[in-house]
Amino acid sequence: MSERNVIDATPVARTRASLVADLQRLGVEPGSTLLVHSSLGSLGWVVGGAGTVIQALLDVLGPEGTLVMPAHSGSLSEPSEWENPPVPEAWWPLIRAEMPPFDPRTTPSQGMGVIAEQFRTWPDVLRSDHPCVSFCARGPLAAEITADHSLEYSLGERSPLGRLYELQAQTLLLGVDYSANTCFHLAEYRVKHTPSYTGHTPIVADGQRRWTAFADVDFQSERFPAIGELWDRTGAVRLNWVGSAASRLFSLAEAVDFAQQWLDQNPLGSHSPSNPKESDANNERS
Repeated sequence: MSERNVIDATPVARTRASLVADLQRLGVEPGSTLLVHSSLGSLGWVVGGAGTVIQALLDVLGPEGTLVMPAHSGSLSEPSEWENPPVPEAWWPLIRAEMPPFDPRTTPSQGMGVIAEQFRTWPDVLRSDHPCVSFCARGPLAAEITADHSLEYSLGERSPLGRLYELQAQTLLLGVDYSANTCFHLAEYRVKHTPSYTGHTPIVADGQRRWTAFADVDFQSERFPAIGELWDRTGAVRLNWVGSAASRLFSLAEAVDFAQQWLDQNPLGSHSPSNPKESDANNERS
C-alpha cells in the first residue's frame, strides 16, 4: 500500500500516545517479554513512522520489559533454492562466490518490515548470530534471549524461540496474520514427523569465509493460518485494534503447545524442501 493510500485510509494520524493507549487496551503489560511481528502500513499513518511504534512498545513495557523482534536474512542461503523470487541459474556461481557472510552488526533484515529493521539498529539492541533467522532484543533479558543461537535446528530449543518459551513470553501480531507467527515453528521441532532440510549459508570460521551446511526441519509455514484460525477460537487470544491494525496478543508457550498438538494430529507430508527465504520472513510487511 502506498503512503498516499495509507493517509487516505487513516481517519486520525496515529501518535506515540495513541499507540500506547491502544497497546495497553490490548493487554500488553509493563515488565513483560514480548515477541512482536508487525506491519507499519496496517497501523494507519503514524507520526514519526517506525521509530514511533518502537518507542510506544518500549513505553508500555517499561524498563523491566524486554522487546524482541525477528531480524531474518533469508538471502544468505543457497541461491538454487530461491523461489521468492528465483534468480537465473547463470547467476548462482557468482552469488555463491560473492555473497557476504553474516555480520550481526551490519547485515540487514529482509522481509521483516520497517519496524523490525529499524529496531535492529536501535540503541542497546542485541542480535543473535544465526545467519538466516536471527532475532533482536532489548531489555533486561536481551542477552539471555539472543545468546548461543544454534546454527543447526535454527528455530528449535537452542534458539531465541526456545528461550522465549521458557521465559513465558507473549507474542504480539501487530497487523499481520498467523503466516508471520514464528513461534509456531518451535512446535515443528517438537513433533517426530516433521520433514528434514539441509540449509547452506556463508559464514566466517577460523577467519575464512566459507559455505556451511546445517541440518534443520523443512518449515511448513503454509499450515500456520489454519492453526491460527483454530487457536483464535480457543479464547486464549486477545484481539483489538492498534491504530487501524487488527492485532493479537497471546502466550507464546500456550500457542506453541497448541500448535504441537495440532501437528501431532495432522502429520505433515513430504514435499520439496523450503528454505529460510520462503519461511514466514516474507509475510511481514512494510
